[in-house]
Amino acid sequence: MLDEDFAHIRAHRNNIHRYRRLLKTRLSDLERRFIERRMSEETSALEALLSRSFPLTFDMAETPTLATAGAVS
Repeated sequence: MLDEDFAHIRAHRNNIHRYRRLLKTRLSDLERRFIERRMSEETSALEALLSRSFPLTFDMAETPTLATAGAVS
């Protein structure tokens, strides 16, 4: 399953990079809006896939620092 997820992640990233390259070219307003919409859809799909495939997150704000851990200077 993980190999399949990696393949989908690569496909989404490749599509996003392709859309970014296309946006640097001369496009009509209609073409530009279409590509921007597709890029947004690909980005959302990639983010959903990443959060589903790799749900582990770290909250650095909760990490104790020397000052809050009671260290003496």
